[in-house]
Amino acid sequence: MEKLYIGTAGWSYKDWIDSFYPAAQTKNFDWLQFYATYFNVVEVNSSYYTYLAPRTVESWINKVEEQDDFLFTIKLHQDFTHKRNYKSEQILAVKNVLDKLNNANRFGGLLLQFPYSFSLNKENANYVKTLFEIFEDYEKFIEVRHKSWLIERFFNFAAKSNCTLCAVDQPNIGEAVELKPYKTNDTLYVRLHGRNEAGWKQSLGNFNKEQSYEQQSQRYEYLYSPGELLEIEHIIKEVYDTVKKVFIIFNNHPHGNAVANAFEMLHNLKERIKSKNKIKIPQTTLSAYPRLSKIALH
Repeated sequence: MEKLYIGTAGWSYKDWIDSFYPAAQTKNFDWLQFYATYFNVVEVNSSYYTYLAPRTVESWINKVEEQDDFLFTIKLHQDFTHKRNYKSEQILAVKNVLDKLNNANRFGGLLLQFPYSFSLNKENANYVKTLFEIFEDYEKFIEVRHKSWLIERFFNFAAKSNCTLCAVDQPNIGEAVELKPYKTNDTLYVRLHGRNEAGWKQSLGNFNKEQSYEQQSQRYEYLYSPGELLEIEHIIKEVYDTVKKVFIIFNNHPHGNAVANAFEMLHNLKERIKSKNKIKIPQTTLSAYPRLSKIALH
């Protein structure tokens, strides 16, 4: 395998202080720089809510310059995937960001994440086709959460468009997709949302309603057990030897759970990165998650 990328969805969370970031921070302390010393990829969530300014992206690139293999994957703005209302100016704004990252060799791919309500029908299939055409020059990952999309015709279409179909772990509710890797090209992209069934059901009822950060995050309140991580690892290994790149993104971010689980997955897969060493973990995370002491480099 060419490369294994393990990280989290986002890095700027205040509730990660004391569970990942230190409480005492100097004036020059930077969260992204700290994050990039431990992980080699981050999935940018802010791009879903706002159109990133070029100077912001340039700043990110400069902050990770000492990490040769660090990549950013970019979540497409909700105007494209949820509101489905965008103009040429928005397309250009997204492409400017992707190009800037690509030119700096920091671009991992563009994530098109659709909600559970986005089921397969002719209109929605044509809409996806249009987005694939708009962003045809970029590596793409598509996450669909409704199992109606899991048909051979869509797999073939994604493969023809050189788009990776995300493997998704989420609560098994209704017609939600189950975690399974579907190979459509030489990349595997795994998104792990946690298995908080009660929180997920409640969030479905709040869809399209204005919510606080706590309400938005409730469904991701989950810490995978070591046994669940081994189960996920075995499922991922079904396609290990048939792809060149694997991205594993933890989105169970409340309190730093995603960070803890990402470290554990790094440990589980260390033979894939040809590492026999224990994983470097900050003391803040070891204190918050004592079970990680068994895998940590002391």
